[in-house]
Amino acid sequence: MYSKILVPVELDHEDLIPQKLAQARGMLSPGGEILVLTVLESVPGYVSEFVTHKPPNHLTAEVEGKLKALIGEADDVAIHVGTGKPGVEIPQFAEDHGCSLIIVGSHRPGIRDYFLGSTAARTVRRAACSVMVVRPDPA
Repeated sequence: MYSKILVPVELDHEDLIPQKLAQARGMLSPGGEILVLTVLESVPGYVSEFVTHKPPNHLTAEVEGKLKALIGEADDVAIHVGTGKPGVEIPQFAEDHGCSLIIVGSHRPGIRDYFLGSTAARTVRRAACSVMVVRPDPA
């Protein structure tokens, strides 16, 4: 059983969220906490010169709202939105918040990423705590 579980989510893989939350709840110690994290990637400086984009705090509120709608009302879940490279930010967030388990999702990647998606693989390599990789239920 784990007292604090980090569940990173990508909004373009929202179908994995219920499965990952169910796994987390099944492994959570009584009175434990689930932290849901989405990491928004920053727009590189050389790209921002050519496009009009809004500051990250504009997106943060929108993403938090979408996560609340997907997750619903849950006393054991706290929602966080960060910025940066997900494969770096997820393990760092887990360490900073004292998480004892990270439950990451992984799609069915090509040979380039071998058997894990790139974010899942980076998280596994960098995390100081245990990491569980969840794949979508086969259809």
